[in-house]
Amino acid sequence: MSFSSSTASSESSALTDSRLAALCAGTVQRAFLDYDEQFHGITLRARERFLARDWRASYADAAERLHLYGREMAKLAEQIKDALGARLRERSVWTGMKAAYSSLIAQSSRWEIAESFFNSLTRRVFATEGVDQAIEFVATDFDEAPTKTPADIRRIYSGGSIHELLIASLTDPAAGFAEEHWDALDATARVAGERIQSAFRASPGRTPGNESLILEIIGNVFYRGRGAYLVGRAFRDSDDRSPLAIALCLRHENETGIDFDAILIGETDLAILFSFTRAYFRVDTECPYELVRSLSELMPRKRLIDLYNAIGYHRHGKTEFYRDFVRHLRSSRDRFITAEGARGMVMLVFTLPSYDVVFKLIKDHFDYPKESTRADVMRRYRLVFEHDRVGRLVEAHEFEHLSIARDRFAPALLDDLLRDAGSIVRLEGDDVMIAHAYVERRIRPLNLFLFEAGDAAVAAAARDYGRAIKDLAASNIFPGDIFTKNFGVTRHGRVVFYDYDELCFMTDCNFRDMPQPTTHEEEISAEPWFSVRQNDIFPEEFPNFLRLPESAWTELLKHHGDLFRPEFWRAVQERLRAGEIPEVFPYPPERRLASARKQD
Repeated sequence: MSFSSSTASSESSALTDSRLAALCAGTVQRAFLDYDEQFHGITLRARERFLARDWRASYADAAERLHLYGREMAKLAEQIKDALGARLRERSVWTGMKAAYSSLIAQSSRWEIAESFFNSLTRRVFATEGVDQAIEFVATDFDEAPTKTPADIRRIYSGGSIHELLIASLTDPAAGFAEEHWDALDATARVAGERIQSAFRASPGRTPGNESLILEIIGNVFYRGRGAYLVGRAFRDSDDRSPLAIALCLRHENETGIDFDAILIGETDLAILFSFTRAYFRVDTECPYELVRSLSELMPRKRLIDLYNAIGYHRHGKTEFYRDFVRHLRSSRDRFITAEGARGMVMLVFTLPSYDVVFKLIKDHFDYPKESTRADVMRRYRLVFEHDRVGRLVEAHEFEHLSIARDRFAPALLDDLLRDAGSIVRLEGDDVMIAHAYVERRIRPLNLFLFEAGDAAVAAAARDYGRAIKDLAASNIFPGDIFTKNFGVTRHGRVVFYDYDELCFMTDCNFRDMPQPTTHEEEISAEPWFSVRQNDIFPEEFPNFLRLPESAWTELLKHHGDLFRPEFWRAVQERLRAGEIPEVFPYPPERRLASARKQD
């Protein structure tokens, strides 16, 4: 029996709970397999897009994959509603459905993704406040790695110089690039090999000489934007290892051949490449569980949520976050407090001091002069999720129907939440119910960092602040508010943007020269004497609103003084409107190999 006909609802009333649960579990499994097949198909297109330099299609594929989950889940929810009819909310059926579904996915190499898929369905149907172990996979049903695990996803290269091993990894048929694809591979690989050897020799306690290294590549090629990456490590023995990534690109439209563009060495370089401020990779993998654990060995400070997100499984990333968050609440005693930094006009932001995230709630009423609506703010957060974040926009995960014990909130914070966000926050017994929240990684606000850090760190942050604004502009994003309070500094010293209530597209802005007064009255006027439309922006006025230490001002003006001239912004707009797709590298210029190769 299936539930594809219009008589499904009437048929369901005649079935036992167990039979109905089994049939519905089969429907959910088939929907998951269909979703997974489509996800896999979009991912596989990444290689052909890269080789064809079809960047528009590549970005379109990335957007399609982002929308795929929600589209397929909406279809499944309707199928289940039609199938269950009046029995839609019978918990006994759902408890049996979960058990039957668990047995169906037990042999899958993607069972953790399948569990989150089922959770998404239950929360659509029940809008559960808190969690319900009986009908959700609050904790996984499986204690061990997937049993249907393919052969080891690591490829090992040994028995030659490191530059020969790099060439072997890049021309391996498993990577998908033939020898004719490459441009000056031998020369570039030699430079990269020298850098790897230097990194090993520079390690504490290392004796000089060219050690015989082994190269290990994990998984298939990682594609994102206009780049492709092989990720792995070089090692001499089990205690002497260095994570690395091989960065490839196709920059020049009128040239053939792939460039071995950069070599990234060490955990920090990889952590920035896999940052929570970047778009998701497309990487083909039979077993996400194994790939994520392999990546975790290279970047042990990365949470599972970050790594699942990085390979495109952001819905399961939310599951991993929630499980980790609940475990932390059980093992900690501190209270939620208002997050440090300037108080928001649009959002209430709070945090648990012992846990490195912030919770952001949209206020019921915005402070003057903000004129946005809740829908406007949510639309902008959605835009950030769908846009190429170019390493400068913090990812915000959307959560609904959270339930947290009341005694975990500082009284002053709870008063603020109930007063300023009462439409989405309420008390129910000993719990605080939060209908809607965004969760972001907690980072140090730039305005605080600039007045507390040492001179060298302040100078570097000022330079990167300007670079961050330019990177966003190149990706067609204008922050709206460029105040330093809306930016933060990551643990790797990168400046990123996290306040999205005024964010807009660059191409929607009108960057104007500041009109010059022609009369004494105009010159002394406290109010603008010229007309200003909604999207008019005057870059020459930016310095009037920025509060920076003198040393930071000096660095910002020296390296990014053009930000305060409208010509810069209009030139970026021209390139965007001409169809230029930006190339913002996830690594600094000194990691690149081309210039070093030319000097060799």
